[in-house]
Amino acid sequence: MQRNRFLGDLLSQLFDRRSSSRGKDDTRDVYALCQALLSAEGEVSGLRLAATILARYADMNEDEKTAFFQYLNADLDLDAQAIATLATEYAATPTPEVFGKLSTASEPKRQELLRRLNQPVGATAELVAMRVDLLARLKDHPDLARTNLDFVHLLRSWFNRGFLVLQQINWDTSARILDKIVAYEAVHHINDLDDLRRRLYPPDRRCFAFFHPAMPDEPLIFVEVALTDAIPGSIDAVLSDQRTPLEAEQAKAAVFYSISNCQRGLSGISFGNLLIKQVVSELSFTCPQIESYVTLSPIPGLNKWLAKQTEDEVYGIAAQSVLDGSASADDVRAMAARYFMFAKRDDGVPNDPVARFHLGNGAKIHDIHAGADTSRNGAAQSSGAMVNYLYDLTQTERNHESYAMDGTVTASRAVRALSTAALSTKIKEPTP
Repeated sequence: MQRNRFLGDLLSQLFDRRSSSRGKDDTRDVYALCQALLSAEGEVSGLRLAATILARYADMNEDEKTAFFQYLNADLDLDAQAIATLATEYAATPTPEVFGKLSTASEPKRQELLRRLNQPVGATAELVAMRVDLLARLKDHPDLARTNLDFVHLLRSWFNRGFLVLQQINWDTSARILDKIVAYEAVHHINDLDDLRRRLYPPDRRCFAFFHPAMPDEPLIFVEVALTDAIPGSIDAVLSDQRTPLEAEQAKAAVFYSISNCQRGLSGISFGNLLIKQVVSELSFTCPQIESYVTLSPIPGLNKWLAKQTEDEVYGIAAQSVLDGSASADDVRAMAARYFMFAKRDDGVPNDPVARFHLGNGAKIHDIHAGADTSRNGAAQSSGAMVNYLYDLTQTERNHESYAMDGTVTASRAVRALSTAALSTKIKEPTP
């Protein structure tokens, strides 16, 4: 079976290379090739045309790529008048025939072009990379957001849960993938191979990643997990090279201490919720004695929020003392609790992006720790504070619904108490 699969992959790549090579003899410009791919010609020679277009795109300079996206945006857009006419006709006579015409007209031609471009081997990864180029242009060309919506629509379909494969990453994983884990780690920098080994090899460490069959050597997202005897309050202790490893069967808590998205081209396509749930299911089977599933998470927006509070009449001095490092641990925790419970965006959801992610997944804020991350980044973004989000599988659905419906921030009694606790730092007297 494995031999047949290998032979099939080899033949597919050979045919793809031959198709791509033949495409070099096609003298039409990329826009004529796109029209051909969308026509009856594309149904016959789709693989060759798609490979040629992708090869042409790869050779474009930045201005040519911008022009290509503008072509997708304008020339392959919806025909609003045709849709309006068909919608009126369907309202009067809702037949299957009219419905089919309306459905076809309601989809931009660029969606079908992108589907047809996704034929050659490796095309999915090339289209993901193409979206990175598109995202880089949205600030200067906001109208291209229409094309971006079509990319998101298709990528969500291509990367839905049914296609994702969960793999455990360990010290025996291929060097190619391990190198990418090091490169993509976005929360706690991996310094060298010894540091990587400490995160993968000991019996109390796990790493899991989602992969897609069309991109087998590219992790989409991965999570690093520490198995501990209690819920930790310091990332420095979790990552210490002096710690004594724990046997897996002795663990009472599974700690998700780093979640990293790997593909910028897939931003907006969420995998984190699925990944955490799948890993919890996996660990529940292999380590049934685990009692708590928690994170040890950064608080990336805390110091930015504190900087805006330094003139506040009630606790401005406390905010300043956290920023300058003179606050007590209790005041750091109390100010962080206020941030979680009261700092909201205009749409009513928490200001902190990591909080939005975990609360949206149904977790609750379990505890806050001062002096938990002494790294330069930890000091800069949260004055060293970190937070535990607790995933209680009996409550996640209820918590998620409360957050989705009302923006409710679910927190433990201790955290709620911290958010109103008296501050030891001198409070400013109100002005007369």
